[in-house]
Amino acid sequence: MTDIDARLMEDKRNRLGRIAFRAWRRGFREADLVLGPFTDQVGSTLTDDELDAFEALLAQDDDHELYAWIIESRPTPDEYETPVMAKIRAFMRDHVAAAVAEGAG
Repeated sequence: MTDIDARLMEDKRNRLGRIAFRAWRRGFREADLVLGPFTDQVGSTLTDDELDAFEALLAQDDDHELYAWIIESRPTPDEYETPVMAKIRAFMRDHVAAAVAEGAG
């Protein structure tokens, strides 16, 4: 591996660390329990463009609104209706909802 590749991997690792911190500490528990595990389990597979979209989503201040978009109880604004949002929803259905059904939470 070249030094450039190592630096790029370290940059992505640092970026994911910042994203994980923001995802786990939303201030609204339900959002934390979706976005935190999503970041931990899926974050490293996201492209740079997807990470950009995810960071834009995490920049939203209204966690209740953000959670409503994830669970589709309110319409998602077009700028946030991205492939990343689809991945978050699929993650929630496949992983988080299953954990809740088993008694977690």
